[in-house]
Amino acid sequence: MYQTPVAIVGGGLAGLTAARRLHDAGLAAMVLEARPTLGGRIDSLVDDHGRCRGDLGPSWIWPPFQPVVQQWLDHLSLAVFDQYESGDAILDGFAPQPVRRPLPGQYGMARVVGGQAQFIRAMSAPLPDAHLLTDTPVEAVETTEDGKLRLWVNGRPTVSAEQVVLAAPLRIIHAHIDLPAALTPQLADTLASTPTWMAAQAKVVVQYDRPFWRSMGLSGRVASRTGPLFEVHDHSFGDDAAALFGFIATPPGQRHEEGLREAIIEQLERCFGPPAAAPVSLTIRDWATDPWICAEADLTGPVEHPRVASNQLRQGHLDDRLWFCSAETATQSPGLIEGALSAGDSTANAILQAREANRLRVG
Repeated sequence: MYQTPVAIVGGGLAGLTAARRLHDAGLAAMVLEARPTLGGRIDSLVDDHGRCRGDLGPSWIWPPFQPVVQQWLDHLSLAVFDQYESGDAILDGFAPQPVRRPLPGQYGMARVVGGQAQFIRAMSAPLPDAHLLTDTPVEAVETTEDGKLRLWVNGRPTVSAEQVVLAAPLRIIHAHIDLPAALTPQLADTLASTPTWMAAQAKVVVQYDRPFWRSMGLSGRVASRTGPLFEVHDHSFGDDAAALFGFIATPPGQRHEEGLREAIIEQLERCFGPPAAAPVSLTIRDWATDPWICAEADLTGPVEHPRVASNQLRQGHLDDRLWFCSAETATQSPGLIEGALSAGDSTANAILQAREANRLRVG
């Protein structure tokens, strides 16, 4: 059985941020991730040469308005570039034919050079490989007589830790991990009722040999009432990596990929003309089909930006031995990249403070 001061269940951005903060403070943490790769909802599309060609999860950050993002960009030496918004947008479904219109941009909207996965790569780089366990779904957390917490994987006790951070989506924790009976029923209800932002969303990245829309005086933006994409944006990583991305409006359960691909190309051709009919590639990422991201309740609940969640999710439990940490537990920008970074920071700081104050009773 592994022995570790801190075990972090979930290798998305929030969990890795907590692990990195603890590592930088000299405290080792072991990360257990259920999926084959680290990153959680961050997933960059790369070509055969390892170059990023798109973000299939979150794409944007707003450094002028997100101080935690800016702090981590500086700490990790990550570069950004402005989201391309020059030119007219296309309004689709507002008239018999698509029409060009200028739309206001979003000041400060930026993307990470090399894709959002650079956050994951840089955040985890100093962490020992032996402390990053993938394909390791935790099934239960139990208390032990010596005051520690034991994690069960594949039907057997696998990790013993002084403190545990549950850094998976909250509804996934509720659905897949048996928690100690000492926790209150109200906490279980809070976990079950907290949506995971964009968990049921599907996104497409469509690559082209050149960003032809730019030479047409278009920004690459589309706002559509008819779909299947309700929103489209320029997603190029330079002229030699031209792409558009879109959010898919088709509901979960009706996203039959072959027909959806054809409908997406038809819509892009309708909006941008014949050059859009011949993409180099088209990649769909349907997060609703990922059992470690999207819970059953996320498929049917209303789509709304997450509000600041209950303070229960930011408090220590079991005498500060158990903590929750996800983008949705943050008090600022919940659900976003900023929220994940903020949650990881605050959870790591709380763990360090608990240990220093000798409030942790182990052994």
